[in-house]
Amino acid sequence: MSLPRIAVDAMGGDEGVRVMVEGAAIARRRHDKFKFLLVGDKPRIEAALANHPGLTGASEILHCEDVVAGDEKPSKALRRAKTTSMGLAVNAVKKGDAGAAVSAGNTGALMAMSKLALRTMPGIERPALAALLPTLGDTDVIMLDLGANRECDARNLVQFAIMGAAYARIVNNIPRPSVRMLNIGTEETKGTDELQDAAAVLKAASGLELDFAGFVEADKINRGTCDVIVTDGFSGNIALKAIEGAARFVTDLLKNAFASSFRSKVGFLVSRPATELLRHHLDPNNHNGAVFLGLNGVVVKSHGSASAKGVANAVEVAARLLEDDITDRIKHDLAALGEETLRVPPNPRETLTQSAAK
Repeated sequence: MSLPRIAVDAMGGDEGVRVMVEGAAIARRRHDKFKFLLVGDKPRIEAALANHPGLTGASEILHCEDVVAGDEKPSKALRRAKTTSMGLAVNAVKKGDAGAAVSAGNTGALMAMSKLALRTMPGIERPALAALLPTLGDTDVIMLDLGANRECDARNLVQFAIMGAAYARIVNNIPRPSVRMLNIGTEETKGTDELQDAAAVLKAASGLELDFAGFVEADKINRGTCDVIVTDGFSGNIALKAIEGAARFVTDLLKNAFASSFRSKVGFLVSRPATELLRHHLDPNNHNGAVFLGLNGVVVKSHGSASAKGVANAVEVAARLLEDDITDRIKHDLAALGEETLRVPPNPRETLTQSAAK
């Protein structure tokens, strides 16, 4: 495939240049058509490239020494968008020098810079952070929003559903994704007014390439019962951290149990194939690459502690979204929903009831 090059914030993440360049090199070996704009300190990037000659000819370096700190406030980072590696990577997408940007840096700063530089698409009020989570099913589940928006109204949730479904059709090859909204129960009467109103709109909508399947509780997120889960960023981030913590708890518990006695160690050797499968399934590097959906451009957030393999996966997510033109897919679905529905009246349930009465 022939793709625009991908801008990589080489200074972001816990380990910075070495891991980011190695991740790009892995992605390049997997897909020899990938090209890169590596943004960061040129001498350090050149030193890292010396270990990956196959990447050198496919890369250009944009020198920049200024870095956004992991604990830096987004408002402060935003003022330095024109001088930092993160800001310049995003700006390369705005200018058309790159088709997508990948960073493992400060999430809040990346969202602020991306939203300011790229703006939201027509019909989308707020971008959302979407990621793939492992399930017991055949494919990962897409969940959004995971922290970009603390509070969301019904209109935002409807738009998240459309964007999440478009993303699922690309990354999981699902023609008509099943969409649910995170709630405290599956009954139609449960949840906030915002959830109830968004559900009413999605149930009444026609022409969308998705199947709205109601609500889902948090304990079913990883069961594989749906393809997309929609929620506000506050609840989504809490759910995500709880899932990550539970995964670490299980792996640490198994590790301690197998080390507790000689018999347990023998049992570990016998069950090692199963535990390796579990470790692989829970490894966040295999699901790395959260996406800011709803912008006029592709921006992918890699986990700050991601390994080179994880960074490579994030790069591949960016390339896949470019190849299948996620922006056009979302525009198509927004058009299918219609402008009147997109406005989401103050009380959609009341409006729908009045329409039915007529």
